[in-house]
Amino acid sequence: SAPPRQYFVLTDAGKPVFVSDASPLTGDQDALASTMGLMQALVSVFLDDGDKLRCINAGRTRICFLLRSPLYYVCASNWGEPESVIRSHLEYLHLQILSVVSGAQLRRIFERRANFDLRRLLSGAETFLHMLLTRMQTDLAMSTSSLLCLPLDPSLRRKVGEALIPSKMKDILYVMLIARGRVVTLVRPKKHSVHPADLHILLNTIHAPAIVEAPASWLPVCLPKFNPSGFLHAYVSFPRHGEFAPSPPPGGGGGEFEAIRAWCASATQALESSGTLSAIERAVRRGHTEYGVHALDVPGLRHFVYKSRAHVQVTHPLWGDEYADGEAQRRLITLYQTLHDAIHGKSGQRETLKLQYIRTERESVMGWITQPFELYISMSHSLSKATVVSAANAVVRWVKREEAKLFLRDAPVF
Repeated sequence: SAPPRQYFVLTDAGKPVFVSDASPLTGDQDALASTMGLMQALVSVFLDDGDKLRCINAGRTRICFLLRSPLYYVCASNWGEPESVIRSHLEYLHLQILSVVSGAQLRRIFERRANFDLRRLLSGAETFLHMLLTRMQTDLAMSTSSLLCLPLDPSLRRKVGEALIPSKMKDILYVMLIARGRVVTLVRPKKHSVHPADLHILLNTIHAPAIVEAPASWLPVCLPKFNPSGFLHAYVSFPRHGEFAPSPPPGGGGGEFEAIRAWCASATQALESSGTLSAIERAVRRGHTEYGVHALDVPGLRHFVYKSRAHVQVTHPLWGDEYADGEAQRRLITLYQTLHDAIHGKSGQRETLKLQYIRTERESVMGWITQPFELYISMSHSLSKATVVSAANAVVRWVKREEAKLFLRDAPVF
């Protein structure tokens, strides 16, 4: 099996900022400093020639660089994934750092002191970065830049949305209810939509142990895709599930904070008294918010990922017996990522593909993109390509029938 990927963050002066747990350099500060100095020197050689270093291929190992001055991001991997996948991981790592130290703050700090040790400012936030890296290895919604919703009866989801519409609360930007790490509903202003990357950063942040273990928390957070230069405040409470309402920084003291906290308490009480939270909890406990490939009754089907392009949301079944262990999941996710890279032309291909089929000794996989959807499907390797295409059509028909339950559609706005 492939060793874990190693991730590094350094300043453009070569100062260490962050290293992933998987790196053997984690406990050796001298080796880490010299390695990052070498990385900085490699980048500088290319910059001096008016060029940018993107990646180094050495046998099966690929080392990718993402330059976001004043920070450089580096990942070493031999998983065999396309370059675009690693670059996406590094971009998420950058966004998570910006959620703690905004882009404007970073620029000001390094304009004053080029040798500033950013680790002091990020002290305590390393947990967010380590959690993010763990999520990214297997999170299929992050891989496809999408949102993953909790499958739920549409009438129940609608009740939640109606209860969470803020009345006369001008400072609220978004309200969300989260269950099992997935979005139940998202209420937003008419003129604002949430970028999937911002949502993933938020979901990662609010599931940090220090926040989950507290009954309620206020968090200053920068949503880089919304505004990389400023902070919002997120109120996070855990009555039974997670729910939070990011709002713009208050300008008139603590009154707005207290008003939002009180509104969240009353909204939670409304969900409790109507039995809505109990209904969600029951659906989760009875397994109604998950499904396996057997629900589709498609012979030879092992797994799939379906993305609704209109809703920017994905759905996929639980891992079946063929992918019960982490190594098998890693293998399939890497194949999905290869298909995704090919049909989107993300690694400099001359043209994009509408469909790609790959057959290995363990499975047959296919990626298919149309105007309304993207589909990535895994089948038994003994089946013909025509059978795989037929199965893909069956999956699309099933998702369309179940669409109201699988996706968040027509979410309330205010």
